[in-house]
Formats: sequence, structure tokens, C-alpha cells
Amino acid sequence: MPTRIRLQRKGKKGQPFYHLVVADGRAPRDGKFIERIGTYNPMTHPATIEIDFEKSLHWVQVGARPSETARSILSVKGVMLKHHLLKGVQKGALTEEQAEEKFQAWLKEKEERAEQARKDSELSEKEKTKKQIEAEKKINEARAAEIAKKRAKDNLEAEKGKEDEKPAEPEAVKEEVKEETKPEEKKEEVKEEAKPGEKKEEVKEEAKPEEKKEEKKE
Repeated sequence: MPTRIRLQRKGKKGQPFYHLVVADGRAPRDGKFIERIGTYNPMTHPATIEIDFEKSLHWVQVGARPSETARSILSVKGVMLKHHLLKGVQKGALTEEQAEEKFQAWLKEKEERAEQARKDSELSEKEKTKKQIEAEKKINEARAAEIAKKRAKDNLEAEKGKEDEKPAEPEAVKEEVKEETKPEEKKEEVKEEAKPGEKKEEVKEEAKPEEKKEEKKE
């Protein structure tokens, strides 16, 4: 079988880390390899890729077949593009200067895209943080309004309770007291009990001397 360019897994469980190696196609995935040409760490954002460009290009040119993941990694770093341009030079479609110029233009464009992506990522993080702060502010304002509403309701109920504890009809009580203690009625009662004319007549009737004498004669 032909020589393969593939990933060899390293790292702990749940924290994968890969070596980009050139190995015999018959060797197991994590077995012996011919040469290590780079590393790949998918746990970072964005993923970290480090390769030896010249060695990678050499193995691609001599016929080493990369796996799908290895091909993607080599394409990101421009190895596959450089290999394609050099094949064009060999066929006479391009000169070496033209091939190099196209490759440098691609690298520059790639760096600009990466920089823009980084700025967009930072901006999106800032916007995300800003939105989170605004959302938390709205939640806090809603809670404060709800608490204020609840306190106002409690104060209103407390005031109503105080009003219910006060005497309901104070005017009726005063009228009853006045009716019980009217001075004119008391004076009339006293006058009726102690009229002097009536008392004198009673005394006179009891002490008539002629009537008493007549009774004795009979």
C-alpha cells in the first residue's frame, strides 16, 4: 500500500491532541510512523495547526496520500495549493514567478479573512456581553417594580386594617349619651316629685280639727 499522511491520536480522554505523521498504509493508526510533520489541536478556538510546510509539500509531491482530515489541514496551510501550482509549472502552464505570486496573493487574502473573522468574533462577544447585561438590567427592573407593587399593596392593606379597628359610629354613641343625660328631663322629674303646694294640701287634710271633733261626738 502507498504511504499515507494521517493523524495519530494523543492526549488524555476527552482532551484529544493529534500528530500529523507520514506512515505506511499497513501500519495501525497509532503505531509506527515514518516521520512527524505537524500537530493539530482541535480543543482551541480556532483549532491550532502547526506543520512543517516544506516536508509536507515534499511528501505530497512524492505521492503520499493524505486522509480526508489530513487533506483539510494541508489545504488550510496552503500545501495542496502550492502542490497544484507546481504541477502547473511542470506542465508549462505557469512560470515559477507566476506560481509564487498567486500563492502569496492567496496567503495575504487568507490572513485578511482570518483577521476579519477574529474581529467579528471579538465584536460578537462584546455584543453578546452587552445583550446579556441589558437582559439582566431588564430582569432587575422588573423585579424591582414587582417588589414596589407588592409593598404598596401591603401598605394599603395595613391602612385598611387600622381604619377597621377604629369605632365605626362615634356620632351615634354621642347621641345616646346626650339622650341619657338631658338636663331638662331631670329638672322636670325633680319638680314633679317635689311640688310644695301638693304637700301642704296633704298636710292640711290630715290635720283638720273640726273633723276630728265630730268623729268623737258620734
